[in-house]
Formats: sequence, C-alpha cells, structure tokens
Amino acid sequence: MASISGVSPAVQLDVGALRKSLARAQAGRQWRAFGLTVPLLVFLLMTLLVPIVMLLQRAVENPEVVRALPRTVVTLEDWKGQDSPPPAAYAALVADLSQLPDSADAGALARRLNTEVAGARSLIMGAYRSLPIEGSPEQIRERLIQIDPRWDQVPFWSAIAKNGSRWTPDYMLASVDLRRDVEGHVERMPEDQRAFGGILLRTFHISLVVTLFALALGYPLAWWLASLSDRAANVLMILVLVPFWTSILVRVAAWMVLLQSEGLVNRGLMATGIIDGPLELLFNRTGVVIAMVHILLPFMILPLYSVMKSVPPTYERAAVSLGSTPMAAFWRVYVPQTYPGIGAGALLVFILSIGYYVTPALLGGADDQMLSYYIARYTNVEINWGMACALGALLLIATLVLYAVYRRFSRTELSLS
Repeated sequence: MASISGVSPAVQLDVGALRKSLARAQAGRQWRAFGLTVPLLVFLLMTLLVPIVMLLQRAVENPEVVRALPRTVVTLEDWKGQDSPPPAAYAALVADLSQLPDSADAGALARRLNTEVAGARSLIMGAYRSLPIEGSPEQIRERLIQIDPRWDQVPFWSAIAKNGSRWTPDYMLASVDLRRDVEGHVERMPEDQRAFGGILLRTFHISLVVTLFALALGYPLAWWLASLSDRAANVLMILVLVPFWTSILVRVAAWMVLLQSEGLVNRGLMATGIIDGPLELLFNRTGVVIAMVHILLPFMILPLYSVMKSVPPTYERAAVSLGSTPMAAFWRVYVPQTYPGIGAGALLVFILSIGYYVTPALLGGADDQMLSYYIARYTNVEINWGMACALGALLLIATLVLYAVYRRFSRTELSLS
C-alpha cells in the first residue's frame, strides 16, 4: 500500500487495519444476505429447475422397450426390416418376457408399443400370458405364430427395433405431427393422424383472443384507476383483486350457472328484448373466452396501472395547450408511454392462457380444448409420460420464444426512445 504523504507510519497502519476491518464487515454482510436467500434458492431449484430438467429428459427418454426386451433389441440390430426376423429374435423375445418381474412391466411395454402399432398391446399380453414357451428358436417361432399370426408381420418387429435405443426423438416429433419411418427418416404424419399442430394453433388463437379482450377491458379501467386519488384507487383496487381470493373452480362453476340456457345472462337479455331465445354460451368457445378473460383480467390491470401511475398528467395538458385535441394528445402522448405496461400485461396474460386446463375442460366443447388438456389426458388416462412431457416441453419452448420476442421488442423500443 502506497504511503500517504505527511502521515506517520503508525497512522498509515491504523488506516490499513481499518480498511481490512471494513472489508471483512462488508464480506460478512454479503455472506449473511446470501445465507438468507439460500432457502429460496433451494426451493426454486427443487420446485422449478429440477422438474423442468426432468420433464425435458422424459420427453426424449424411451426406457420401456430397451429395459423390458434387452436381448431382443440386440438380436434385431442387424435385421434389415424387409422380412420377418430370424428365429433367434423370437427366442430372445420369449426369454425377455420370461424375465419380467410381473404383468405390470409387460403392460408398460405393451402400452409403449401400442403407440407405435395398433394392436401391439394384445399381441404382447397374449404372448406374456402364454408363457412358458420352450423349445428351439424355430419351435418358439412357430409357437408364437400359432398363438397370434401377427407375430409373423414386420410392423410389430419394426416397432421393437426402432425403439431399441434409450433416447428417442419420437415424442417430440409426434408433438408437431412428425414421425420417423422404418428407416429412421423424418416425415409428416398421415393427414388423418395430424392433431397436435391444429391443437397448438387453437391454443394460440384462444390465448390471443383472451389477451385482446383483457387489454380492451383492462386498459380503460386501469386508466380510470390511475386518474383517481390514491385513497379511492386503493379501495377500488380491492375489487380488482377479489378474483385472486376465489378458487378458479368456484369461479368456473359460477360462470356455468350464469351462462347456461336458463341462466342469469340469457334471462336478462331476453327480459330486455335483446334476444328472443337463449344463446349458446356454454360448452363452446364463447364460454371459455368469457371465463378466462374474467379470471386473467387482474393480470392485465396491475401492470398497466403501475405504469400509468408513473406517467405525469402534465404531458397531456402540455400537448393540449400547444394546440392538440384531447383525443390526439391521449393517443400520441399518453398511450406510447404505457407501452411497457401493455407489453408486460399482454405477455403475462398470453403465457398464462396457453397453459390453461380447468376452464376449457369445464366450459368448452370437444373443439375448444387446449394443449394442457391433452397433457393431462396422456398423464392420467393414456399413462404415456413421454408424450405428456413432450407436449409440456412444447409449451415451455413456446413460452420461452414469446418471452424472447418480448425482450427483443422491448429493447428495440428503449433504444429508439
């Protein structure tokens, strides 16, 4: 440490000790602050990052076939897939099925192969129930074909060979209506089997409509709240936050009562003479949009309100004093300053919308279900975790892309301003 001119060495030593003491105190405060955040970091790691990593892993993991049929997979490595496999493959299949601990493992294998070839479930379970099957490989082959002639068909063996690896892109490909053929080339699914592309577009369309309606309703309400005094705004903000204190199921059930043919909405419209008969507001797209807008409206109002409160009202008055009309001053001076709130609210509502499940499932029809409905179906009904995780990964990717686009546009606006 350089000496300080005009100061004795003893004083310089005291200054150096003081600096070290301050540095140690600062480091201690930083470590204590970090220690206070450790529980939160651990909580986020265990409840957010670890599940996301497991979801992405399960979306490309394919353990059922390779775990249940290890010998069969090895014998099919050199099989060309033109004709039925050699007798050694039949013998390996019987040996693998005989080693399965119980019928649950055979059922998991059967469900996995049934997603590749229709009828594979009954084929696998029929062979499993016929065990033990003994003899030479040729005799085992003949016995399996006697049990079910489909064992002599190539597609079932191709499904086993194609899923011989622990990792597979099949789930992710299927989530965007693609698949691998027998030779491993990626191709589009047949037109009658394409589903998830349309479901994803439907999910985006419903989310966009909900976002636009939430913006149309939330912007004037947030502007009105921002123009009030703080006391009045705080009281009215409680009414905006009331939906946060009510369960989504309760709100959906309330909308089912309101929107049914004999509900309050239809009775009120017919009583005023606006309509002659009840409108179809339930179990269709209309009911889904109405309920989702009601539930997600606070997520639009809060970002808008926080931004609008920071906009000085003198800007509009200055524009009017310079000759602008009030409407032009509002659109050309006030609204551009609320773009950050519009972007944040729209992004928040849209991202929450694309992951909705309960509201479309209860208020929508068969053609109004969003992607989350099929994730729940593959998880609880089909017991196909790979496909459920692939669809979840698709939603995650869509969310990240939307956030990246929002960040790009927000940086562009900041640089222009």
